Amino acid sequence: MSGTSADGVDAVLTKFNGHPKRPQWKLINVSRAQYPDSLRKKIIKTEQGLALNSQEWAKLSEAITYVHAKAALTCDPKGYSQLIGCHGQTVWHQPPTKDTRGQSLQIIQGPLLSELLKKPVVYDFRAADIAVGGQGAPLVPLADEALIGRGQGWSGLLNLGGISNITLIPPAQGPDRFSPVLGWDCGPGNSLIDLAVYKLTQGKLLFDRDGLLAKNGTPNEKIITQWLKEPFFQQTPPKSTGREQFGTGDLEKRLVELSGLSVQSQIATLTSFSAAVVAQEIDNLASRNLIRPKDLLVAGGGEKNPQIIKEIKRRSKGTRVSTTVEKGIPTQSREALAFALFAWWNELKHPSNTPPITGAKNSVVLGVKVKPN
Repeated sequence: MSGTSADGVDAVLTKFNGHPKRPQWKLINVSRAQYPDSLRKKIIKTEQGLALNSQEWAKLSEAITYVHAKAALTCDPKGYSQLIGCHGQTVWHQPPTKDTRGQSLQIIQGPLLSELLKKPVVYDFRAADIAVGGQGAPLVPLADEALIGRGQGWSGLLNLGGISNITLIPPAQGPDRFSPVLGWDCGPGNSLIDLAVYKLTQGKLLFDRDGLLAKNGTPNEKIITQWLKEPFFQQTPPKSTGREQFGTGDLEKRLVELSGLSVQSQIATLTSFSAAVVAQEIDNLASRNLIRPKDLLVAGGGEKNPQIIKEIKRRSKGTRVSTTVEKGIPTQSREALAFALFAWWNELKHPSNTPPITGAKNSVVLGVKVKPN
């Protein structure tokens, strides 16, 4: 799995058995393959609308595929795996509108990856959901429920990738036990922060390591309050988004408003904004559905930023914030684990989308399977 931050490919080696809705699973190994800096920059520019000719697209997809192969081989050097699940690299995501079908493009050469690994590969997971009217995202909430299970109360999982998304898992007992799992994209996670750090440091830094820039700044709460009133944050789920909405163009507009602040305070404001988006989504959920998660488990690259975690804790009143490590899932591996599960579900012909989350007309089996020659 490689997310919208495009900072590399996370891989897991996992064993599944049992019932698909509540499988027994064992995490055997995890690994990570970094994208070369030039490739990462190309991917991010492509996500922001960089025009490529046909040859350039082919070369980009091949380069991405080789890094995915490296991640898999590093994670499974002895070749134990029987099936590979690969999400690919998202370069475009557009939710459906009233008049148009949604679009989502993940770059990977599935047949080439299968040939490199000499294993069957399941990829292109989002297309089937979009074909039946869904947004193609977020997909991971159904996997979260299967992997973690239900507890005593509502629990939440927050992925802090380039875009932040949240999963709400109902309790195992009580009147809400018949409720479906919920999930949606909240808005910018690391995307605006990373782009701002790169721009404001003139390319010297790619991200705010350990949140040090934000720590030494002061967030402008007045600006944050205004930003939280924007239309996307008032939408009710299902909803999804990407760098197309919260990318370079969006950042440029926000930096104009932040121009009177120091670099540290600009980063602090963007960091607190990402945290405030999450807290507002939880508050909105409580207002609409009378649901407030008792626990919020954080995963994704943003978990390594102490400042955004501090701000989420400060702003999310009544919710205990920790990480997915409590459930045996390394914070960087949660999504890779989910797509391993999706590959297993594809093999079992088990549907892996859910209409309440994506807005699809019906549940379908996700992914396309290819085999090596």
